[in-house]
Amino acid sequence: MSRRTRRRHDEDLADQPMEIKNVVPLLDVLFALLTFFVLSSLFLNRTEGLPVDLPKAQSGAMQKTPARATISVNDKTEVFLNKQKIGIAEVSDRVKQLLEPNQDLVVVLNADRTVQHGDVIQIMDQLRQIPRVKMAIATKGS
Repeated sequence: MSRRTRRRHDEDLADQPMEIKNVVPLLDVLFALLTFFVLSSLFLNRTEGLPVDLPKAQSGAMQKTPARATISVNDKTEVFLNKQKIGIAEVSDRVKQLLEPNQDLVVVLNADRTVQHGDVIQIMDQLRQIPRVKMAIATKGS
């Protein structure tokens, strides 16, 4: 191609609008997808220890996770067990009904901060006397 032909060709191109393909949004989407798949694959095989070949046992049994119950005491000193209203004196009997054989029960105690200290202690005392019941007290984070 001679200089004259090249110059004419360049002038023809200068008259036409130039199309630019913007690939930046496409790259953003691709990197977001790549990040998602990499991070999600990291959590698929989460183990607590080293990978080992565990032996088999005839007497082995799966441990059951403890059941949960919630006791709430509102500012009017009304007691609720799993959102059902009960009396303070009934706490022990109603919690015993929730116990299943060979399974622990975790009871979370939610008490309004204006409730009398003695009422909360009375409920806690009843819960402590029930075997296989563990108690937790709920608080609000700061």
